[in-house]
This record gives sequence, structure tokens and C-alpha cells, in this order.
Amino acid sequence: MRTLIRLKCPHLFFYRLLTMNLTKCILISAAVTVSVGAVAENYPYRDDMLWVTVPDHADWLYKTGENAVVDVQLYHYGMPVDSLVVDYAVGDDEMPSDTEGKLLIRNGRATVDMGTMDEPGFRDLRLTAMIDGVKSSHHVKVGFSPELLEPYTRQPDDFLDYWRAAVEKDKEFPLTYTSEPVEEYSTDKMSCSLVKLQLNPEGRAMYGYLFVPKGDGRYPAVLTPPGAGVKTIKDPMRHRYYGEGGVIRLEIEIHGLHPGLTEGQFAAHRKEIGEYMLTGVDDRDTYYMKDVYLGCRRFLDLLTSLPCWDGQNLFTQGGSQGGALAITTAMLDPRVTGCVANHPALSDMSRYVDGKGGGYPHHIRKDPSLATPELLRTYSYYDVVNFARNLKCPVRMTWGFNDNTCPPSTSYIVYNLISSPKESLLTPVNEHWTSEETERGHYRWIMDNLKK
Repeated sequence: MRTLIRLKCPHLFFYRLLTMNLTKCILISAAVTVSVGAVAENYPYRDDMLWVTVPDHADWLYKTGENAVVDVQLYHYGMPVDSLVVDYAVGDDEMPSDTEGKLLIRNGRATVDMGTMDEPGFRDLRLTAMIDGVKSSHHVKVGFSPELLEPYTRQPDDFLDYWRAAVEKDKEFPLTYTSEPVEEYSTDKMSCSLVKLQLNPEGRAMYGYLFVPKGDGRYPAVLTPPGAGVKTIKDPMRHRYYGEGGVIRLEIEIHGLHPGLTEGQFAAHRKEIGEYMLTGVDDRDTYYMKDVYLGCRRFLDLLTSLPCWDGQNLFTQGGSQGGALAITTAMLDPRVTGCVANHPALSDMSRYVDGKGGGYPHHIRKDPSLATPELLRTYSYYDVVNFARNLKCPVRMTWGFNDNTCPPSTSYIVYNLISSPKESLLTPVNEHWTSEETERGHYRWIMDNLKK
């Protein structure tokens, strides 16, 4: 196992001016964009307030039984706040606070002892201040022996047989798709086509933007499932360096909605489709996500049918819901030679039943009455932890500790279960986002893991 820890400090010079007496790097990132689902960011763009929280362990990780102490700094217009009372609360990852108190900020600083944990997990320090009648909030999570975290979700006895049979039946429907060129996303180095893949005789379909390097070569291929939501295929040119760098890349959606629809049309479909991760959840065979899981695998049939595919290198890569689908698809198809997943959703979703924070979409936390035997049974067939247990290909995962959408506890649980070759990129300060450099790091990892 190879674990990389990179602590990102994009504005380090500025922060050193503010904190000359610090010996540790201040872990901070001024993120401009937020993924759908994140409630708030620690570092909102162009905010008057700046919070800096520095755990006394540089990697934000502790052993169970060790106390975590956090240095809290608060600046207003870049100037240290003085004589301000700050409310704080501490709770387990994704769970209500169990400890509350007040801090007195003097000359911009205070210290909080977060205590410890007797069992592996994460604790979340939540801070709130009022300045000039404006509320400002911040939080920081630290881990306690998270490499020992285990899942609540158990694998059904017939899990592998169930999915093996589902895939075989799905293959009975012939590969059927249409393709049309998209000049808007084509360049001198790659061509783009919009493909519409038919999933079954009932007419369910999915769309995808297929990027193919220009030339007469044969290339590796990457399938990229989307994050959660009913929306267009987001920023299809964000990863243009794949197509332009010699990799076939297929960016897909999962609801059968043409990505050229207007936002008004997507809004209407969101209302019509509703909470799709609950649709049909009382039966593993009628669950909405069954066609999604099988449809992502069917897209691999499309990729491997292309004459320009190199015949041996096939990857899945995505974040959040897309990270979940990258893992499930890689497990369902032995042709996949590598998987990259950012903070995977749909991971240990039933963990709330055990009184601990679970994975997105957090249905049971929102409504405990949903935890029926039928839902829990269906969850067990679709939970990412049970796919992670059975992965055979190399895996790269990345996640942040401050993520409240796909919490770090569940990402660790998934990673801990993987027995195939793996490496992790831990970015503690990250919430539910990845930087451009992290995304390009995925590309480099894929290129480094090509079979020759």
C-alpha cells in the first residue's frame, strides 16, 4: 500500500505573514467552486472573515486515546480579531454535537482541546462567530486511527452471484447506440461525439460525450460517470488533456437526458424524477440504481468496441456519485485495468443504524423511519463497500477530511476494504471538491499504470 499525504498551501506566503510564529504549515485552500450537495465552504470566495485552524498533528491524524488540540485563528479584513467570544461544538463525523462551549479569541487566536476517541473515527470541531451582526462559521475534522475503521454494511451471501447473473442477462441486449459529432468540444487534437446508449428493450438510455484523440493510433480508454443530481454533463472540457494527450475519454450522464437541454427543462426533469436514489428501493430488482450500475458497465462495451481502443487499457474515474460508480463498474467488469475514485458516495449508507455517520445520500439520517428491512437489504446489494471488497484492479483514491457530503469515515472504510494494489492521496483541508492539480494527478497515475 502506498499512501501519499499532500498538504496544500496555495497562499502560504500571505498566511506566514499573519502567523510568523507558526512552525507548521497552515493547511488552507481558497476554493472558488463547490460541488452540488455541499452546504457551505470553510473558505468562501471573497469573504471578509478568514478562519485558520491548525491541529497539533500536522497530518490531522491521531491514535485512539490521543488528545487533539487545535489552534484557532480568526481574521477580519486580514486583521486579527481581538476579545471576541466564539461558540464551538464538537461531535463525531456527520453526527450531532455532544460537547459545546465558548472560546475567547485574543489577538486573533485561541486553543481548543477536542479530546479523543476510544474507537476509530473522526471528530468535527464546529465554530461560529458573530461580527458586526454577521454570522461566520468554520469547521475542522481530525481522525483517530481511521485506518482501522470497518464497515457496518455486510455483504449478502449471494452478492457476487446476483451481480454476475444481472450482467449476463444485461448482455443479452445487443450494444446499441447513436453518435453525432460535437464541433463545440472538438479541437485540433481530439474529436468529440455525443453518444446515446440504449440500455434495454424498454427504451432506457444514457448520453455521453466521447472524446477521441485524432490520429491513426490505438489508445487507452477512460469511463467517467457523473456526480449526483439531475443535470447536464458538467464541464466536459475540464479534462480535455485526456483526449489531447492520447486517451479516449467518455463523460456520461445516467438519467437519459440530452445534455443540451435548458436549465428549465432540467428543473422540470428534477421534479419529475425526484429523489431517484429512493426510487424502487424496497426491491433490489426494481431499484433505480440497478439500470445505472449496469448502464455504466454497458458503456465499457461501447469503449472496447471502438477500433481505436488499444485492446488492453480500460479505466474508470469519477468523484462523489461518480467515484461510487467508478468502483462499482470496475468490480462488475474484469476488463477494467485501473480505477480512480474521489470521495465515493453510496458508501456504508446503513451505518446510521449503528449510531454512526454514514455515506451519501444520508437517507437514514434525514428520516430514520426509512431504515426498513427492505431498504437495508437493497442497500446491501448496492453499497460501494461490498464492491470495494471484491475489486481486483489497481485503485487510486483521494478524499478530504472536511467533507460533509461524502464524509472521510466512509472513504476510509472503502479504502480499508480494498485488497488489490492501491494508493491514497489524503488532502485533509478539502471539503467536497478536488483541485485541478489533483485531477491532473489522476491522469498521470493512469498514464503510469498503462499496460504496454
